[in-house]
Parts: sequence; structure tokens; C-alpha cells
Amino acid sequence: MPQQILILDFGSQYTQLIARRVRELNVYCEIHPFNKVPDLHPGIKGVILSGSPCSVRDKNAPDVNMDLFKQVPVLGVCYGAQLIAHQSGGQVLPSHAREYGRAKLTTVDHHNNLLKEISLDTQVWMSHADTIAAVPSNFEVIASTPSVAIAAYKVKDQNVWGIQFHPEVTHTVEGKNLLRNFVVHICGCAQDWTPDQFVESTVEGLKKKLGNDKVVMALSGGVDSTVAATLIHKAIGKNLHCIFVDNGLLRKNEFMQVLDSYKDMGLNIKGVDAKDKFYTALKGLTDPEAKRKAIGKTFIDVFDEESHKISDVKWLGQGTIYPDVIESVSVNGPSVTIKSHHNVGGLPDKMKLKVVEPLNTLFKDEVRVVGKTLGIDPAILGRHPFPGPGLGIRILGDITADKVSILQEVDHIFISGLRQHGLYDKVWQAGAILTPLQAVGVMGDERTYERVVSLRAVTSTDGMTADWAHLPYEFLAEISSDIINKVKGVNRVVYDISSKPPATIEWE
Repeated sequence: MPQQILILDFGSQYTQLIARRVRELNVYCEIHPFNKVPDLHPGIKGVILSGSPCSVRDKNAPDVNMDLFKQVPVLGVCYGAQLIAHQSGGQVLPSHAREYGRAKLTTVDHHNNLLKEISLDTQVWMSHADTIAAVPSNFEVIASTPSVAIAAYKVKDQNVWGIQFHPEVTHTVEGKNLLRNFVVHICGCAQDWTPDQFVESTVEGLKKKLGNDKVVMALSGGVDSTVAATLIHKAIGKNLHCIFVDNGLLRKNEFMQVLDSYKDMGLNIKGVDAKDKFYTALKGLTDPEAKRKAIGKTFIDVFDEESHKISDVKWLGQGTIYPDVIESVSVNGPSVTIKSHHNVGGLPDKMKLKVVEPLNTLFKDEVRVVGKTLGIDPAILGRHPFPGPGLGIRILGDITADKVSILQEVDHIFISGLRQHGLYDKVWQAGAILTPLQAVGVMGDERTYERVVSLRAVTSTDGMTADWAHLPYEFLAEISSDIINKVKGVNRVVYDISSKPPATIEWE
């Protein structure tokens, strides 16, 4: 069992970011809800308490028994720091003014292990409506800002620290150094959780778990399923049976391109042309959620039918990654469903198979690094995220084969243009949307009344937040002209300049 840091989630939007920063130190960590604390095994070397949108003064404020952690160092971040102080008899009060944004540490106790090599006047990021107004006598203040007297503290004679700023965000300039001080120097974690080590231990674990059993797995051409399949293939070879379904909503030529790339990798894969089944299931549907459900159900039916053609299958392989796992056990249960397409549910229940998920401890960026270690083609690892329902949620309104054909051509011109101009790798995700709008245009001497398409490109690190990509005007002008001249039925191109939040990346 690897050494690890336990992160308790009190509902902060930054909790996953804490985990990613710890992982960047080559130290394994796990996030658990504050109300589902796991047993502390010897591998757990320290605990971090996250922030929260709640106040410790609320009647039903999130709480945890600190006596559980007496044997390991503890770091409270924002709400976590306020909770420790509050439980110990300190005073947590509403701030005179909301303490949000950049601040400077004007006093720093460099003798304290948490703050070693943290610069005086270093920038930190505050985000809290409450503040610690007073601490018990056995607390010592180790840092402050001009407006926050108790920006950080240490409990005397205990390995317990609290900070009222967020070290995990990039605005806290030396935040990673502070986390290194806690994780490596105070908790004593060896920085040995590396991609090579992950691949080696995961493949060995899969060999023991799967033995000579057969595994069936749906592939999409995306990063997660490809890396997961490669790990399973390294463990059991041809006993892994992969299925790639053409739902009629893929990008232009994508079905054959993906099949070819997988065959080059030695994967045992079967392509299934099910376009007509999906178009039939989608006929007349306009509601986005209804379309997603129809696509999901049809996929399950097709995949189940194909899987039954393989004898003695016992396992279902899935490319589930850590954010999916965290979401399913979040503080308040699964979050409100914004979109249901991120993972196709229902397969394990319908197929009565055991599930194997070799990536369920990794974040997306870690999956790519592991893929690189496995020698997977950079073109696959660098592929933009593509939604499970494909173009089905990029065609607003009902789906027809003709509309799919139009959008495939538009999308092909846009994506090809990004590649040709060296912009593809500078964008996190890009695609085109076929709107239900029609607009007046003039082509030659004729008046036209044809479709409006929108181009969408965003920059992001994980898709949780995103900014619209500031693509050059000259590039957009060239792509717009190409689309209007080459794609019959389109006479107007617009560019989406909405960020997430408040908008989402996809339109449906």
C-alpha cells in the first residue's frame, strides 16, 4: 500500500485542486467526504482538511472528530483551519469585509516547518466570509496579512496547522512550496508515486485480479478508454476484447481512423456500424436530455448484443477516472445532474459483469502522462475531449443523417484548420455546433436562406472551468470563408465567446 495523504472534503470547489497539487509532488492522495472518514491505515501519513462554502457557526455545519487524527500531522485549509480553531475554543466571526482575493503575508515565522523558505510579502489567495478572530492559548500565530491577523497558526505540542488562505491555487505564488513542506518534510512522504511505478504496479495488480478471465471493453478513441485498454492489454493480452461502436455521430472519417490506430497498437478490436439504429432511436427527439438518454440506451443495447457474441466474458473494462469517482461519493451525494453523458451508466447492471477500472485513481492530466509512459501515440493522447453522444449534442434540435453530414464537414474544416495553423494543441477543446437558426445570405446573384453554425474553442486544464480561446481574427476569417464556400446549406458562421461558468463548454 503506497504512502498517502488523506484529504477530507467539506465541499470546497478547490478540493480536487488540493489533490492535484499533492499528486504533482509525486505523492499519492485520496479525497473522502468529511462524513465518511476511512480507517487510518499505516500508509496514511497526514490529513488535509479542505475549505467549504459553509460557516462553522451554521447549525448544521460540516464537522469531524479531530481525535481520529491524533497519530498523524493535520493541515486545515480555510474552513478546515476555522473548524480546528472553533473546536478548540477559538473565536470564528464574520469578517468585517469579505476576505477574498490576493493578499500579502506581512509576517512569516520562518522557524516553523510549514513556512520554511516561504518569502515575506509572498502573495496568497483568500476566499472566506468568516475569519479566525482569536485562538486558544496553546495556539501560536505563524503568519498574518494586513487585514487577517491570524492567517496561519500551529497548535503547540501537536502536529496540527491551520491556514486561512488557499495554497492549492496558482494565485498563492508559493503554495506548492508550503504543501511540499507539509507533505514531504512534516508528514515524511517519499516522493515515489510516479507514472512508471503506477504502470508497473497496476499491470501486476490486473494480472492477479483478472488471471485468465476475459474482459470486454468499449473504446471511443479518447484518452481515458485508450489508456485503460492498453493497461489491461499489457496484463491479459488477447483476453481483452474491445468494441468500437459507430453511432453515426462521430467526426468525419473517425470510425475508420480510430480502428486503424487501435490495430496498430495490437489491440483486439471489433468495429460495429450501428448508425441506423441510433438514427431510428433519435428520430423526432429535440430535448437534449431525451437525446442523451436515447443515445445511451441504444449504445448499451448494441454493446450488450455484441458482447454476448464473445463466450465466457467475466469483466467489463471501463475508463473511469478519479473525478468520476469523487463525484459519485461527494459530500452531498452526486451533484445536480447538469449533463448525463459523461459516462454511459447502466452497462454493469445490465450485463451482470464485474467491473475493472484501472484509471479510477487518476486525474485526466495524470492519465495522459501514464499514456506517454506506455508509448501511446501522442496524436491520441493530445486528442481533444469529445462528448459520448458526439455530434448528437452539437446539433440543436432533432437529428437527421443530413444534418450530421453538414456538421461533420463544418467540424472537419475547423479542426483541420486548427491543426494546419499550429493552434490545435493550444486549445483544450474545439468543435462546431449546428444551430436551428437560418439566416438570409447572398451567394452570387441569388438570395439564400440557410443554416447558421457556431464555432466553439476553449482553453482549460480540466474542463471544470474554461475560457473561450482567443483565436486570431485572420484564422477565423479563413475558416468562416472555407465553411461557407464548401459546405452546402450553410451561409453564416459565428464564434462563441462565452466562458465556463456561466456557460458550459457544450451547448447541450
